[in-house]
Amino acid sequence: MRSLPLESANENLVEDRLLLDEIASKWTILVLGALCDGPLRFNELKRRLDGVTQKALTQCLRRLEANGIIERHIVSLSPIAVAYEISALGRTLEAPLRALHTWTLQHRAEVMQARERYKAD
Repeated sequence: MRSLPLESANENLVEDRLLLDEIASKWTILVLGALCDGPLRFNELKRRLDGVTQKALTQCLRRLEANGIIERHIVSLSPIAVAYEISALGRTLEAPLRALHTWTLQHRAEVMQARERYKAD
């Protein structure tokens, strides 16, 4: 197998890091978790995500849509609204994100103990 030229490898690393930053961000994980059960309108999504600002949610949704991870649909009711749902590509993140969530549940107590030990030092 031929290796990529150094320039190309570095470009890939930058792209990979940027995508990983996007997928692993706090709001991305919470948005995808909220959308797992089905489409939600913007305001319902905002209510489910305690602490998110309108600006942060809007930016997150735009990035996820641009990356093909979610889809945005116009709901033609009165008043017109926008609904978001996970795309087929976004659904491929479900298993890894569930695994991460499971890990946090299983190891929360250990992490809290480590934090307390760190503070005590």
